[in-house]
Order: sequence, then structure tokens, then C-alpha cells
Amino acid sequence: MKRFRRHGQESHRDRLKQELYQFNKTVEHGFPHQPSALGYSPTLQLLAIGTRSGAIKLYGSPGVEFMGLHDENATVTQVHFLPHQVELVTLLDDNSLHMWTLRAHQGVSELLEIGRFTLTGPPGAPPSVTRVTAVLAHSSGDLLLLGTEGGHVFVVEVPGFRELEERNISVEDVHSCVPEEYVGRRNLESVEALQENPLNPGQVLLGYGRGLMVLWDLDRKCATQHFLGTQQLESVWWMQDGGQIISSHSDGSFCHWTVTGEDSQMEPDKQDTPYGSFPCKAISKIVQLPPADGPPFLIFSGGMPRASYGDRHCISIIHGKTHVALDFTSRIIDFFLIRDGERHEGAPTALVVLVEEELVVVDLLTDGWPVIHTPYLAPLHCSAITCSHHVSCIPLKLWERVLAAGALQNTHYSGKPWPVNGGQNLAPDPPQRDLLLTGHEDGTVRFWDASGVCLYPMYKLSTAGVFHTDADLNDNMNQGAEGEWPPFRKVGNFDPYSDDPRLGIQKIHLCKYSGYLAVAGTAGQILMMELNDELAEQVVEATLVDLLQGQEGFRWKGHARLEMREEPVTFPPGFQPFSLVQCQPPAVVTALILHSEWKLVAFGTSHGFGLYDYQQRSPVLVRCTLNPSDQLAMEGPLSRVKSIKKSLRQSFRRIRRSRVSVRKHHANNAAKLQELNARLEAELQEMELAPVQRKIEARSSDDSFTGLVRTLYFADSFLSDASHSTPSLWAGTNGGSVFAYILRLPSVERRTEDPVTAHPAKEIQLMHRAPVVGLVVLDGRGAPLPEPLEVAHDLSRSADMQGSHHLLVISEEQFKLFTLPKVSAKMKLKLTATEGSRVRRVGVAWFGSSRVEEYGESGLVVLTNQGDLLVVSLPGIKMQVQYPCIRREDVSGIASCVFTKHGQGFYLISPSEFERFTLSARWLVEPRCLVEAPSRLSASASIPPPRSQPDGAPTEHSGHMTVSEDVESSARRVMEHALLNDEQVLQEIQKSLEGDEMTYLENNMKGLSAGGMVMSNGE
Repeated sequence: MKRFRRHGQESHRDRLKQELYQFNKTVEHGFPHQPSALGYSPTLQLLAIGTRSGAIKLYGSPGVEFMGLHDENATVTQVHFLPHQVELVTLLDDNSLHMWTLRAHQGVSELLEIGRFTLTGPPGAPPSVTRVTAVLAHSSGDLLLLGTEGGHVFVVEVPGFRELEERNISVEDVHSCVPEEYVGRRNLESVEALQENPLNPGQVLLGYGRGLMVLWDLDRKCATQHFLGTQQLESVWWMQDGGQIISSHSDGSFCHWTVTGEDSQMEPDKQDTPYGSFPCKAISKIVQLPPADGPPFLIFSGGMPRASYGDRHCISIIHGKTHVALDFTSRIIDFFLIRDGERHEGAPTALVVLVEEELVVVDLLTDGWPVIHTPYLAPLHCSAITCSHHVSCIPLKLWERVLAAGALQNTHYSGKPWPVNGGQNLAPDPPQRDLLLTGHEDGTVRFWDASGVCLYPMYKLSTAGVFHTDADLNDNMNQGAEGEWPPFRKVGNFDPYSDDPRLGIQKIHLCKYSGYLAVAGTAGQILMMELNDELAEQVVEATLVDLLQGQEGFRWKGHARLEMREEPVTFPPGFQPFSLVQCQPPAVVTALILHSEWKLVAFGTSHGFGLYDYQQRSPVLVRCTLNPSDQLAMEGPLSRVKSIKKSLRQSFRRIRRSRVSVRKHHANNAAKLQELNARLEAELQEMELAPVQRKIEARSSDDSFTGLVRTLYFADSFLSDASHSTPSLWAGTNGGSVFAYILRLPSVERRTEDPVTAHPAKEIQLMHRAPVVGLVVLDGRGAPLPEPLEVAHDLSRSADMQGSHHLLVISEEQFKLFTLPKVSAKMKLKLTATEGSRVRRVGVAWFGSSRVEEYGESGLVVLTNQGDLLVVSLPGIKMQVQYPCIRREDVSGIASCVFTKHGQGFYLISPSEFERFTLSARWLVEPRCLVEAPSRLSASASIPPPRSQPDGAPTEHSGHMTVSEDVESSARRVMEHALLNDEQVLQEIQKSLEGDEMTYLENNMKGLSAGGMVMSNGE
């Protein structure tokens, strides 16, 4: 009966786990790493970014995001939307073409790969014959024109990817129409550009690398005019009136040509090199558009004087007498223009530029052409991220004050709304306001709205103003001098250079109730800040804390501390520093904790820890934890004098100890086997079978950095006796030591006069000396103690002070529960995973039930060095669930992980992107969006309306599709294409409407779609 009863209890617990825990990777925040291609659909008002890792990401209105991943780990080189449709085509550097669609499923759209295709040439042909260099999505929506390295142009029917051999344009056909004296013995080189006549879709311009441009009639299958350029061709642009063509070249020049439809044009009508007669870099892309009135907009990338400014990444805008060279801090990938009007053929309203490290949108309607603030795709890594801190459930008052401070920093941005606004965001409003704070190498702390799908920048705090740095000298270098040529103007936020690496932020702690913020840096500096809505000029009071406490025999070999400003400093509205604690030696701050109710801040380095009273501006406690063997702790992170001999010696010691322990283990196995079996049988009668637990290897006190402080914790608990609770400070070190201090706080009336005192109370040394990574005190109910001021604001119930409290010590190897105040071990859980698993990150979270709103449990969220996520129950410390999350080789991703209070988390998947995940079945933040296909005027129309954007002009909308009709209407639209071309395709699509998966059995198709790869809304 006992076994059956326990089995029922286990089944109930399993059901409860399903209601509490569910692992999902939900959305990627930030800027795509290593972008390689850009596409835009004026019809859908969506932009697409392809990356070197084979990812394709689509963005529309804030919250409208999609992600897909190619099976091939190849670079996306081009992205093209099909006109009037929800399909797009990607070209990879392995020469494969992929068809994607946005298809509605259960009320939301998902990005689905539905086909792939690779050109095949005749037997024995070199690869250059079919290597695609240029792609044109024809405005009919039925054709793709593929220009190749060998000079051929292949015509492919979509969506079936069927090559129309009779319509192909061979390089021999072009040769036969070009004057013999022009061709000579040189070939025409690769097809560099394909452009469609905006007034006549039957005409296409072919641009060859050598400089030749050919006007080709698709219906008559012949050339009608040649433009005999002599310079290496980079790009072409067909003017909206259809009568002129602009070509840009490798020597930094561009040329105007007149379209007559007959004869050859030997010389351009006009040739211009905008940046002088000296050798210039290539103009890689050029666009000219007419405005509503006045002179046209001429926009091009490149063309800078090679010798003077060859290292600049610029896009130039020329509009009448106004000429600006937008100077970016990273390489330009591509750009496009957003245009006004229902058909998006009016005046240009915004310039969208994708550079290697950010997306910049320039407002072309406002004087001065200011930048539009981006609601997503923010460059998180504008300076390298060094740490992060998450705060849940921000009070409205603090939220509004931070937003107001951030708004004062954004006055230089345009007031225009975000111009890329396709799709509908169907996600519910966030239930709470969450902040993600990121610390950066340049000494800044950035505040992000992490409540929903978009990680929106709110406010930026800089700590550099407190110290003497070179930042002031660089502030005026952003703008070009008056009369400078070229007329540079710095744009963008990405700045990879730090004035001083010692400014780097290492730890952050924000109290959301009081508005106090503690920030600690690389050179041992701890800044205390308070939120102020007004401009203030003040002197920051500094306190020097000697963590070595006069110990002799130690000499700091690392960097010097930062030089502080002694004069008053003007701080803008926002968080303003009022106190500085400077650790000596100035080592990296490794732990930081703030208690705003007690007005105390604790900090730790590799040498010890300290406690500071920021109300009285005085130190309370200093404790040196340095071991006599910790010579490496004296060298600092920026030192280059580490001893290779010592590293090797320590490695050999570990190997020797491991072998000895293994021999002893085998010698004693036979003697203890019978005793262990008996004990095991007895334990099985009383408790559940524990998973196999690996042996923990003891660590020597000689190991380096044993004194490094890993964690600090404030608690109001029982330390001296079981009847009187006292405030306390706990510290855990890398050598497995835990120090506890009783804090004596004066009464409220005497708080500003009487000093706070600290008295040593307890000291724990873990047997195996494993680093202590977390400390938690559990109250009489077994719940973690509430945060400071949380109870005072009626946001948490008071801690249970009647029952006995427990201390949970989390080391890299195990979880151990001690009773208080005796500090005797009660129970423990060894980390059970693959060999070598260690705790790297730990946090306390509340998991709410997805079925019963009132029910929830507290738990420990753990990330191991294997990249696995664990949830451990409290107070029972039993393993609940385990999920693989991060690759174990991704050391930086594991080190960057931060947990939220509600079972979610963030970690860096690249220097510029956070992956968001959740372990909670109740709280889930993910994109839910819908993109509706535009209606077409006539599916059988052979000549669509005039167009000038790459994906064609949108037609008049006769009405939007409903969600339920989307899939069927999409398939019907594909069938209308097929009626014009191939009966076999029609049969296949008819099968798909009956429930079978759609397949494409056309000539030269290299893979079946077979359902493709579904990446639903960022998953």
C-alpha cells in the first residue's frame, strides 16, 4: 500500500510540475550578429535582415518579429521580397536559393521555408556559369531573374523554382548585339546589376562588371539598346520616369544615360565624381528620387577620397545645395528608402541604413535630417556589455521618472514615428514593468524596458564624469568642422572604443522602492547614486577602503585606481552619484549588495569585503580574505605578469590529488560494499531514490583566488540565539568559506548620529572548499526572506519569525541547508549531471501555476557550466526539472546569464544579442503577430502598375483577409500563378488544398520543402 500511495503522490507531483515549469526560448533581443543582407517590402512594410550564420529575421511594427534559420550554415548574401505577396527569397553564399512565406497558423503568422533551388549548368560547365551574383524579383510576382558570374541571366518561375530555359539570356546573345570593337578579347565579366523599367515591366537592364549595360526586351528576347561604359560597374538605378539611368562605378564616379530604345550610347550624358579628381573608392550603390517639390534626392554609399578618407564608412545625401556625408562607425551592408503615398512611389520620407553593428533610420522630412529613435534592433553592444542586472515589477513612479530622464537625453532625435510599421502585434500588454540594466566597458549603465518583446532603450547613465578621463577631449570630435570637405556628420550609437578600461561596470544593484543605485567597476570603485529629477552640481564624497588592512608581503601589480575629480561636477537629471567608495588595492569588484532600508551597501573583491554606511558616508566593516598563497590575486585582471610555472604546478597538483583519491576509493570499495548496500536498502524504505551523484573532489587551500568574494547577502534572521532576530551580513568566498556578521543598527531617531557596528558571529568552512556562489536565508515557512522595503510597500508578506530559520549555502558542487542559529547541517543535494558539472549562476524565483492562479512555489533557478538549467525546490532542495539551454562551449553566454524573479532569464548569444528564455509555465513573453497578404488587382494581369521599389508597387487594397482565410487565399494566389504557366504545378497545389503538404517537383529543384523549417515568431 505504501508503494502505491507514493506512486500516486509522484503522479500528482508530476502533474504539478507541468503546471509550474515549462522551458521555452522565446525571443532574441538586440541587434543581429554579423548581418550580411538587407531587404524591404514597401507592400508589407517589413524589413528583413540576413546574417552570416544563415539566420533570416523580419521586423515590422514594434512587437512584429519573425525568425528563420537555414539548414545550411551559410551566409545570407541577398534577400528579396516577391511583389504583392508574403513570400521572400534568400540567396546564400553556397549558391542556393530559398523560398520563405509568412503563413497564418492558429491566428498568428509564422515564417516557413517552403522550397529551395540551386541552378545547374550544362555538363562540364565551370561553376561560374551558375554562380548567382544578382537577383531581380520581377514585378509580375511570377519570375526571378538570376544574373551569374559567367554573365548569363537565368529566368526562373516562382514559387515552383522552375527554370524557363527558353527565356534565359546567355552571354553569347549579349555578345552578338554589342559592337565588336567594344568587346575585343575581354569578356563582359559577371552580372552586377539587374533593374526593371519602372514604366514597362517587359524591359530589363542588364549591368555587367566591365561597364556594359544592355536594355533587354523580355517579350521579344533581344537587346534594344547598349550603354558602353568603360569603368568597372558597381550598381545601376533606373529613374522613375523611365527615361534615364544612373550608373555608379569603382572609381568613385556616377554617370547619367538616356534611354531611347535604339542604337548604342558610347558616352554618358553626364559624368560626375562627387569627391574630387583624386582617386576615390567605389560607389557601391546609388539612388535618385524626386521629392514632392524641389530638387531630387541623390543618395549613394562610398565614393570617399581613397588616400584621405578611405577608412570611412559613408552614405552621402545631396538635395539641392545641401550635401551631407553620414559617417558611420562600422561597415555599411546596404540601405533603402521609404517613400510616401499609397503606392509608396512618392517623395522619400526616411533613409534606412544597415551597418555591421546597428540599424540607423534618418528622417528626410525634417530639417537637418535627424535620426529616428529605434524601438527595437538597438545596438546593445554600442560599448561592450560587461554585466547585467534585472529588476521586476517596477513601481510606476520610478518608471516615469526614469522615462523622463531618458526623454531629456533624446531631444536630438526626430519626432517622427517609426516608419517600418507592417503587421499587427497581437501579444497582450505586459502584466508588469520590468527593467534590464546593462553595464558597459565605457563606464555607462543602460536601462532597457524588458517588459515585452521589444527591448526598448529608456535611459543611459554615465559614470565617467566623476573621474578624470580623456572623454571630454573626444566629445567634440563627432561633428565635422565648419567648411570641412567632405561634409561629414557622425551618426549611430556604436562606439567600440573605451577611453579607459578601468571605467568598465562589473556589478549593479538597484532598489526599485527607494531609487538608490549602486554601481561597481573594474578599478575597485563603488558609486552610490540617487534618482534626482533636477540638474545638480555637487562634489562626490570619496572614501578609501584598505582591504589588505595593512598586511605585509603583498604588492599590487595591477592597474592604478582612477583619479577622481575634486571640483564640483554638474550632473544631468537622472541617477546622480553622491558617494564613492574606493577599494585598495583597486581590484575588480566581484560582489555587490544594497540594503536601502538599512542604508548600507556591501562590496567584495579578490582581497576581501567591506560594508559602507551611505547615509553617514562612513565605512562600517572591512575584512581581508586573502590567503597567503593568493599571489595571483595581487596581479589584477590587466596585469601581464602571471606565472606560467605556478599554473603548471597547480595543474599537476590537481592531477596527483585526483589519482590518489581514486586509489583510496578503489581500496576501500570492497570493505564498504556490504555496509553501503544495507544502508541503501534502509534509506529506500523512507525516501525516494536519489539520482547517481558524482564524487566531489576536495580542493586545496593553495588554489589561487581562494579569498575572492563570490556572493554577499543581507538578512534579518537568528544568529546569536533563537529568540531574537538581528540584521546580519553574509559573505561567501571562492575557497568555500562563509562569514557572518551581526549588524547593530541605531534607532530611527539616532540613525544619522550613532554609528552602525558589525560583529563577527559565524564562520563556515565547506569541507571540499568549493566556491560559494549563493546564500539564501529561509524563514519559518521555508520561504526566502523578502527584499528590503518590499513588506513596507505591501508587496510581500512579512517573513515568518516564529519558526526556525535556515541558511542555504549554494556552492559550485552542492546545495547544503543549515539550521540557524546553531549552523548545523540539515540536508544537502549534490549536483547530479554529467561529469564536471558545476553551478555557475543561481537565483530565487517564484513559479506560478498555469492552472490555479492562486498557487505558486519558490524555487532556485540554477545554470551549470554544462549550459543546463535546473530548478531546485525550496525548502526541500530537491531537483524538479532540468533542461539543456546553452552550449557548454559558449562560456561567455553562460557567464552573462541573468535570472528574473518570475522564472525567466537572459543570456548573450552574441556580443549584440540577448536570448530570452522562460522556465515558468505561467509567465511567457514571446511575439504574437499577424501579417496579412495584400490583395491584388488582377492575378492574370501581364503588366502590373508602374514601380520603382525592388518588390514592386503595391496595388489598391480591396480589403484585408481574415485570419481563417489566409492560408487558403495564399494557396489560391499561388494557383493563379500556376494557371499561367504549368498544369503540373496546379495539380500539386490542388493536393495541398486537400490537406497534403505542398511539394514542388519542378526541373532543377534540389530539395523538397516537406514542411520546411518552422520558426514561429522568434522561437
